[in-house]
Amino acid sequence: MQKARIKLASVDINKLNQTCDYIKDIAEKTGVDIRGPIPLPTKKLRITTRRSPCGDGSETFERFEMRIHKRLIDLGLDERALRLVMRVPIPEGLNIEIEMIDV
Repeated sequence: MQKARIKLASVDINKLNQTCDYIKDIAEKTGVDIRGPIPLPTKKLRITTRRSPCGDGSETFERFEMRIHKRLIDLGLDERALRLVMRVPIPEGLNIEIEMIDV
């Protein structure tokens, strides 16, 4: 038996959850087995920089952080459901990967 594994990653968690809801609705309408969305660990990218450009003055720092949220969805393989998933509107800044796996 085969499944479609969908990996979603985004900086904006609202866009990510909205796309996951679209995929869940498609699975319910077509009657396909679904597992997920499974939240994967959030990757935090941190950068610390000096505030003063020349290096003089007090040692003050700015800390910037970017969080990458990830979700994993397993869908039962159904041609109609996969076609609908391919047509899901993908917002800017959302990375989506679809692969077929054997179970």
